[in-house]
Amino acid sequence: MGMSRITYGLAWASCIGPSAAAWPQDVDVNSFVSTERGIALAGALANIGPNGTQVPGAHAGLVVASPSMTDPNYFYTWTRDAALTMKMIVDEILFGKTELTPYIEDYITAQAVLQTVSNPSGPLLPSGLGLGEPKYNVDGTKFNGNWGRPQRDGPALRAIAIITYSNHLLQSGETQRVKDVVWPVLQNDLSYTGQYWNSTTFDLWEEVNGESFFTTLNQYRALVEGSKLASTLGVQCVGCDQAPQILCLLQTYWNGRYLTANKNPDGSPIRSGVDANTMLASLSVFDVSASCDSPTFQPCHSQSLASFKYFVDTFRNPSLYPINAGLPNTSGVALGRYPEDTYYSGNPWYLITLGAAEFLYDAIAQWTAAKSITVDSTSLSFFQDLLPSIKVGTYKQCKKTDPFRKILTAAAHYADSFVSVAQNYTPSTGALSEQFLKTPPGTPTSARDLTWSYAAFITMAERRAGQYPPSWVPSPSPSLPSTCSPGSTKGVYAPATAAGAPNVTVGCTSTVLFAVNASTYYGENVYLVGNTSDLGNWDVENALPLVSSNYTSERPLWFLPASLTAGTAVGYKYARQEDCGQPWILESVNRTVQVPACVEGDDSVRASTDDAWTGSVGQHGNC
Repeated sequence: MGMSRITYGLAWASCIGPSAAAWPQDVDVNSFVSTERGIALAGALANIGPNGTQVPGAHAGLVVASPSMTDPNYFYTWTRDAALTMKMIVDEILFGKTELTPYIEDYITAQAVLQTVSNPSGPLLPSGLGLGEPKYNVDGTKFNGNWGRPQRDGPALRAIAIITYSNHLLQSGETQRVKDVVWPVLQNDLSYTGQYWNSTTFDLWEEVNGESFFTTLNQYRALVEGSKLASTLGVQCVGCDQAPQILCLLQTYWNGRYLTANKNPDGSPIRSGVDANTMLASLSVFDVSASCDSPTFQPCHSQSLASFKYFVDTFRNPSLYPINAGLPNTSGVALGRYPEDTYYSGNPWYLITLGAAEFLYDAIAQWTAAKSITVDSTSLSFFQDLLPSIKVGTYKQCKKTDPFRKILTAAAHYADSFVSVAQNYTPSTGALSEQFLKTPPGTPTSARDLTWSYAAFITMAERRAGQYPPSWVPSPSPSLPSTCSPGSTKGVYAPATAAGAPNVTVGCTSTVLFAVNASTYYGENVYLVGNTSDLGNWDVENALPLVSSNYTSERPLWFLPASLTAGTAVGYKYARQEDCGQPWILESVNRTVQVPACVEGDDSVRASTDDAWTGSVGQHGNC
């Protein structure tokens, strides 16, 4: 699969004459993008170990989210952020920056090792549970704090990045290396995706637990590409058979007006469902050659366009974002994550505002490749912002009235206007933080030098320059199964030793669900500690953090499924981690649970507790 490039001016030239101007671009934006693209790449590389100048101590191949260590502390490597950054780097390699190759090589080795690190989500063996862990310390050790886990987009995104590089290696004749060294890393992630796609997950923003459009769409892509690579290598892709059913689940996110970003398993939305999640998902699966009616929700898909408009218009409200006051519907605006956001007061994000520009550049590219634009009742309101007189219909390149060219011209100006918004709030150094204030003067805030912000700028600049990643959507366009049903394929997991992973082994385990009612204040967390190495050997610094996603005032539940050595009696108790540096508080009782005997191949919960906190309780430190 080769890289794609379309030059807009050439696409029109056959219809409007050899002297036709190229795709109209804002001159000031041109200058900004030209300068900032180099700054952004340098900024991203500075956050990658072992030589990143901003992240001393980061191990080779680990992508650090930000050098920021306080307010907020982002000095960790997130599986999701790292994969998105490495996918950008792989694409840059394919566009000619071969000097970046060591970064992806180090990344593959680092991820092979991380796959084997037991963590609060679980171990690699026997059931792959640890692959759902969202983040690790920059030295590659587990992060043992309370967090929203598991997050099931990480393995899929990592697989997509590594598959893209693997296809590049195949073109270079390195088939055997891909099969022997790289495929074992991929098989773990693809197995996890095929086994757990139908389980709930924490969302893109690590805040709510349910079904996530972003996760589902990337899981589908990973299994489609994994299946194709496996066929090329002559190996079996365990889990890839689930792709058609994931495609079915994807179609359920449309609510008649927009794509619901996050929803409960019963279909009810989480919050309003209006979220940058859906736009960013379309960016991550963009294929310039895909048809606009593909069920993969490409940027030019009618429902993607309608969702884009609904999302952007939400942030035009000056009461929500004063910084957008007075801007017309034909102009880009500063964009945040979702309208209910309160994190750092719910400000605009650079990567989302730039993502809106990339979304439009992607759609332009797809319309240009197809040489036609179809406007239907779903997408009509989106197109009316570009060309108020437009009606439902299909508009082909070269027609005398030429609405095709008018739409592309308007969309290009619209895309550039989002870049201009980001430009307005980018400091003269070119440094990109996570957010900028939603009130004038739009000062950068939250984590500084955010790697994802830099990666988002580069992918936007690639699309604006007509640089597109390899195609992946099957041709002809995939069709839905006749019957849609939830499913799962049990994964096959093993340390990828040829890629550098340690040869970890595991005895037979059984899963115990620990549950305790413990009323807590905001900032206080509950941990599980016990007399085994899995439970920290009574050391609270190595205890396992419990999850509070089902906590209510009626039932203040903290819980954790833990894989423990089968057939043993385990001593345990709960511990409260206090805020403001206060000492831990341990329960006043010792508890015991009998771990069930091993049942080969059964990773379901086989025993559970129903405990109530016993002992002293904590108080807010008011720091």
